[in-house]
Amino acid sequence: MTNAMPGQKPVNANFSSGPCAKRPGWNLQNLKDAPLGRSHRAKVGKAKLQLAIDLTREILQVPANYRIGIVPASDTGAVEMAMWSLLGARGVDMLAWESFGEGWVTDVAKQLKLKDARVLKAGYGDIVDLKTVNFDNDVVFTWNGTTSGVRVPNADWIPADRKGLTICDATSAAFAQRLDYSKLDVVTFSWQKVLGGEAAHGMIILSPRAVERLNTFNPPWPMPKIFRMTNNGKLIEGIFVGDTINTPSMLCVEDYIDALQWSKQIGGLDALIGRADANTKAIADWAAKTPWVDFLANGADIRSNTSVCLKIVDPAITALSADAQAAFVKQLPALLEKEKVAYDIDGYRDAPPGLRIWCGATVEASDVAVLTQWLDWAFAKAKAETIKA
Repeated sequence: MTNAMPGQKPVNANFSSGPCAKRPGWNLQNLKDAPLGRSHRAKVGKAKLQLAIDLTREILQVPANYRIGIVPASDTGAVEMAMWSLLGARGVDMLAWESFGEGWVTDVAKQLKLKDARVLKAGYGDIVDLKTVNFDNDVVFTWNGTTSGVRVPNADWIPADRKGLTICDATSAAFAQRLDYSKLDVVTFSWQKVLGGEAAHGMIILSPRAVERLNTFNPPWPMPKIFRMTNNGKLIEGIFVGDTINTPSMLCVEDYIDALQWSKQIGGLDALIGRADANTKAIADWAAKTPWVDFLANGADIRSNTSVCLKIVDPAITALSADAQAAFVKQLPALLEKEKVAYDIDGYRDAPPGLRIWCGATVEASDVAVLTQWLDWAFAKAKAETIKA
């Protein structure tokens, strides 16, 4: 390994896992048609919101009988809306293998205080034994662990004849991984992940089974306004045709529409998945020949193709104390940010010390390949300084 600085830099140094890189070719002029200063309830505003919903259905290939709504507070708001509105009718299995899944467990146990909640947990890098999930219960899980780089391999573990509902946090999977809607009753995500949209807006997709639950079950707890999907026991259909619960940013809506139209132009869902896969392959090819690094995910079948999490396995570094290892790892993103090569690639604060590189569809594989050269440079530089000290 050499300490020579690579000769080129990524064209786009944004590798943050959220908000994520804007699409290739993006600029503010793309948003010139945003109806700024207009009411979102005016005809033009509602038309934009409906277009965002329609393009979402088209690109994600959502079945026609599933509802799609734009909701407040990003993916977090969408997941909370689903849990507060739907849980409590039967027992629930809470699956957690990273920090956001842990957050949903906390909300069910300490806020909703459901007594018939069963928690299945796995450490960072693993997922739970999916064969042990009880589908007589409702099931809440993250499809792709944004903070752990681990995803479910597919939906084969979910039975078609399940009695409970499946509530899936898919925020870093939607538009980069194929979701089997026949196995999913609620799907949530936000705009700022795979399509590089702006933050604060969430999406919720409901199956007919989820709608039936909403129409027949009245939760026993007070329901905040931004979580209400029913009125007098019936689904508020307006939410799913652009009549949002609260005021959305029409600039952000325009940006989301722009990203959806770009997705359509490049070939839709297949092209988006292909781009994410190519980005992750650039990391995998480099990692396979690089002795100091490995994936945090303990298996290629559960490895994310968006939030790629890496750990340091060099013996000289792993022999250090835990605090020293953490301090060493922090040097790498700092060095790369100083050189304007990569921004925000630190591992998540609750995850084991490591790196997290976003490889979603708005990132270019050529930039990822160049980044790997800089990772080698940063590691060699930091290691030399650490050993010298």
